[in-house]
Amino acid sequence: MIYPPEAKTKNPVLTIIIATYNASRYIHDCLHAIAENVAEPYELIIVDGQSKDDTLEIIRNFKGIAPLVISEPDKGIYDAMNKGLKCATGKWVLFLGADDRILPSFSSIFPQLKDASTIYYGNCVNEDHALGGTFSAYKLAKMNLCHQAILYPRQVFEAYNFSLKYPVFADYLLNIQCWGDSAFTKKYLNINIAYYNMEGFSSTANDPDFRRDKPFFIRKYLGHIIYFRYRFRKFKESRRPGSRFF
Repeated sequence: MIYPPEAKTKNPVLTIIIATYNASRYIHDCLHAIAENVAEPYELIIVDGQSKDDTLEIIRNFKGIAPLVISEPDKGIYDAMNKGLKCATGKWVLFLGADDRILPSFSSIFPQLKDASTIYYGNCVNEDHALGGTFSAYKLAKMNLCHQAILYPRQVFEAYNFSLKYPVFADYLLNIQCWGDSAFTKKYLNINIAYYNMEGFSSTANDPDFRRDKPFFIRKYLGHIIYFRYRFRKFKESRRPGSRFF
């Protein structure tokens, strides 16, 4: 079932896509932060996996935002994101979880969105951590970049989408593909984009298939030099008790 917005945003600079399922605890605050902190023309697409709680009612009753809402069964977060992408018309795309919050500093990013083939990225924060900084291909091989901090140009998704084979780290694969693709420039902006819930889905779920296949993706998309550096680093880290490097 699709609930169209009352008035379609014309020529949006940004598309925000939120995947939800039983998110009544968080979705109001997420929507409020968007309404307060996104000034440029944007469209909001919410893809809901047929929530059983009050998520859809909260969305429908929220004043000041008229999202496109898709509510139907899905195959997980990345299936929902892919569905949202099919409806996206913004020049750039930002993915949020229902428990994420756009920050006031986000508005300063818009004057810097100048090149439609550039992936712009910044920082995510919470009470205890700041996640971000400049990413090289090698740094990405070691750790993922939060998708809540990335504005992808829409043309990225003419070449790639989220693989449903990897239910937790499909965004990591997408980032590896993008960083290895010379068609896209990557530019870091020292801007706090979103509050990120460190207790979200990816912090607790496991994705053994991605962990197994990750070295192959590093070699395929980031090149042999990065691959050998990664494997050497992994070997060293594996010898340390409690290592989480993968």
